[in-house]
Amino acid sequence: MSLFRPVRVLLSFVALALIAAACSSSNPEARDPGAESPSTTVADLSTADLENDGDAAIGPTEAAAAWNGTFTYEPGPVVPDFPLNVDWLNVERPLSIAQDLRGKIVLLDFWTQGCINCIHVIPDLKRLEAEFADELVVIGVHWAKFDRERQLEAVRQSVLRYGVEHPVVNDALEQIRQTFGVNAWPTFVLIDPESRIIGQHSGEGAYDVFGPVVATMAAEYTAAGLIDPTPLEMVLEKTSAAPTVLSFPGKVLADEHGGRLFVADTGHHRILVSDLDGELITAIGSGAEGAEDGDFESAMFSRPQGMALSEDGRTLYIADRENHLIRAADLVAGTVTTIAGIGFPVTRFEPGPAITTAIASPWDLHLDGDQLFIAGAGRHQLWVLELESEYLDLFAGTGGEGLDDGHRLSSTLSQPSGFASDGDRLWFTDPEASAVRVVDLATDELTTLVGDGLFAWGDVDGSFDSALLQHAIGIELVDGDLIIADTYNHTIKVVDLDARTVESLTGTGEPGIADGRLDEALFAEPSGLSLAGDVLYVADTNNHQIRQIDLSAGRVSTLAFSNLDVATLSQSTLQADLVSVAPQAVAIGDVELVVHYTVPEGYKFNDQGTFTMSVSSDDSSVATVSGEDTYSAMGPEMPVRFTIAIAEGSTTIRTTSTVFYCLAEDEAFCLIRDVDIEIPIVVSGSGASQILVEHDLPSADLLDSQL
Repeated sequence: MSLFRPVRVLLSFVALALIAAACSSSNPEARDPGAESPSTTVADLSTADLENDGDAAIGPTEAAAAWNGTFTYEPGPVVPDFPLNVDWLNVERPLSIAQDLRGKIVLLDFWTQGCINCIHVIPDLKRLEAEFADELVVIGVHWAKFDRERQLEAVRQSVLRYGVEHPVVNDALEQIRQTFGVNAWPTFVLIDPESRIIGQHSGEGAYDVFGPVVATMAAEYTAAGLIDPTPLEMVLEKTSAAPTVLSFPGKVLADEHGGRLFVADTGHHRILVSDLDGELITAIGSGAEGAEDGDFESAMFSRPQGMALSEDGRTLYIADRENHLIRAADLVAGTVTTIAGIGFPVTRFEPGPAITTAIASPWDLHLDGDQLFIAGAGRHQLWVLELESEYLDLFAGTGGEGLDDGHRLSSTLSQPSGFASDGDRLWFTDPEASAVRVVDLATDELTTLVGDGLFAWGDVDGSFDSALLQHAIGIELVDGDLIIADTYNHTIKVVDLDARTVESLTGTGEPGIADGRLDEALFAEPSGLSLAGDVLYVADTNNHQIRQIDLSAGRVSTLAFSNLDVATLSQSTLQADLVSVAPQAVAIGDVELVVHYTVPEGYKFNDQGTFTMSVSSDDSSVATVSGEDTYSAMGPEMPVRFTIAIAEGSTTIRTTSTVFYCLAEDEAFCLIRDVDIEIPIVVSGSGASQILVEHDLPSADLLDSQL
């Protein structure tokens, strides 16, 4: 019996099933809620168009190949290759379907960085990649919605922010999308090891849809000798990204009364607490990604976002975004507990006891008395948690994605991500509609102030009727007006509620980092805002900084954090430089180990964080440290020297270190780096009495290019 025959039957069925499940309607209410469709102005190609396109013919009914009784391969129509004029991330060079991916099951993920449904499927894709490491390759095809998202640097930053480790191609001109007839985010296209399309699926639940299919394909194609297990040559973007004290901070919360600043250090999976001048006090969370309760040092989060502080200043509520949980940090006891959510996202919200009710991607929080409002970005709704009764209820939004006003329960929202309130009104941002909206808490009416639909955006000041934003996230109430972080426009804007106008406050519209007057300051995707006195704190996400806007002086500065030891990450959570030294011939007796780090031009070692370096050997009978085996200093002096007692034999000497270094003229921007050095030694009578190791610390190339 042919090994291929069961696969052929299965995949023919899957091709039809997945195509039928794909969403192509331009009406969001007519779709699967797990996918977002573009406007009808975007050109589409139907399957029939593709079938009439010569070599590009990939009709779904022809997806399954045929084998005869002797396993002679009969090739069918293949998918077209990727265009040559596209940029790639996470790989050494552009990939070819016909060459690099032949012999692999390929899953194309058509996504865009601001779409919450696209973000939800990233863990599913990682799970598939881990389970089918030899057989499956996931290719992210970034098909942008917003103008900003088309830029390669924006795609690179989103790859880093969400930990995407598979190859990503930037389909800025929508060539690949049109070739495959894709009409919604996210959409997946499955391709067999002989480069033939199997089918496509739009919406969430990628693991449940594709797991069984890929498992069967992997078994059958492996048995048929059609799987090439050779791994791709990956060059991950994260290996070239210099880690900073903050990583993609998403939100910030200023506590003027308590003199504290809470920073969602989103990329480091923790909350940092400082005073209002930047002196760090503590870290909430270990920095390791997870969903553990416990004390501050052991608790774990996954890309936390918005926060709210209890009136007595004791409890910090945290939107644990990627864990789909609400957490409570007791700032006196130093403990974290989970108070809402079950740890994975819901496709349909059902009210109930908070601790057993599923939510999806909570992005911001607002506390009003006993009510904790939750911006449910993942399901386009607002929820409210009654803290006393511990009951979680729906507050606004049907769950459909849109911009429909009316009673709060019959309205449609578009990924709500930021809150502000005066007690009578609850304002929020709807980034996917580039909108600012408000709920009148007395009448329950929901009204759009700025925004004209899911596919209307721009950078236009003016009246509410004409103003355009681009994926605005942050919002704060200041002296009766709203201030908005117009995220993709890299600007901070003022929404005048009386004059009903929108005006730019600061930011030029181009990404970068620069302090000074309001008209010369630069930001990079600012996402969070919070006011204390006359100072507006800004989570400048892609600059990995907290910025300060002095509203009275009209100037922007960057908050310089001090007491950086609080921000130190463990070796297990921080990417390290691994330095392998060529084998060293050394003499018996005392040998001096000299280690010299050089900071990049324009940087200096920081004296607000403790530099540490420890030395050890794999075999203490061959190499033993004489005297202190650890050097530490606030602002080290180079080089660092150790004495090693050497006996007969061979071994490896190792050093581990953590170093803080900052821009010499602007200590607000600091890098934190772990460096591990391996030094193999061979004992020889004519060997040296000194080992010299020099290492150049990397700069933040992206930031340098923007200064």
